Amino acid sequence: MAIAVFGSINVDLVTRVERIPSPGETVMGSDYTLIPGGKGANQALAARRAGANVRLIGAIGYDAFADTALRELAPAGVDLTGIAHVPHPTGVAIIAVAGNGENAIVLAPGANAKAKADAIPADAVRPGDTLLLQMEVPLAESLAAARMARAAGARVVLSLAPYTPLSAEDLAAFDIVIVNQHEAAELARHLRVEASDGDHIVAGPGRRLERTVVATLGADGALAYHQGEIIRVPALKVTPVDTTGAGDTFCGVLAAYLDAGATMRDALAKAAVAGSLTCTKMGAQPSFPMKPEIEAAAR
Repeated sequence: MAIAVFGSINVDLVTRVERIPSPGETVMGSDYTLIPGGKGANQALAARRAGANVRLIGAIGYDAFADTALRELAPAGVDLTGIAHVPHPTGVAIIAVAGNGENAIVLAPGANAKAKADAIPADAVRPGDTLLLQMEVPLAESLAAARMARAAGARVVLSLAPYTPLSAEDLAAFDIVIVNQHEAAELARHLRVEASDGDHIVAGPGRRLERTVVATLGADGALAYHQGEIIRVPALKVTPVDTTGAGDTFCGVLAAYLDAGATMRDALAKAAVAGSLTCTKMGAQPSFPMKPEIEAAAR
């Protein structure tokens, strides 16, 4: 089995600040660093480090940021043959990281807006494979990719981030929908189902869509509605340094373990541990754990 990731490829410009600025306010930051990022690239790398065979499909520019954006992926063994070069700047995310590890992000999509579903090779989404999607490339292309993969018999997983209010008809294109706690509440309200705390944040949307819905809960782990059952798994107790990329790690690792044949409960548990480990280091991709580290921490 294998995972195809159709999604964004960015460079993260990261600076540390004492606190996230309010609207109209300027705060002083540290020296900045350039770190490979983008939800598609992040999830591809996280899945690869968790042991999956991964192919990334997306778009980058011809600019100096293009090499930086791919810096972690090729050495890790992610297949990059599906990445197109287009006459637009490589995507950039400007990230401020506060002292408590929380972040604020401004995204400039650049070349990601030119990613095309028809760049996904037919052999990348065979029966039993997994297609992993996010919301940083054009929605129409992601929907086209999802429908192609479902028709081929592949599992289709959507990380609904950044949150976009999709119709129930569009969401039917995905087998698994992953949201964070705030996105789960938004999704429930959008679908006009029970949106109170607890199990309802996944059970309401899950029953309405007849799909698996997963919510990441930060330090409280993760919660899922899957085949009529509620599954809750804990996070690993850590002192957060930088939460950037933790959600993407969760998505990539969840896909990797499901692709390897793990149960939903076991895949969720490993993904929650991996997301926690990511929070212990600065930056997104450099902080993603390897499979032995995930397995050891899970024990």
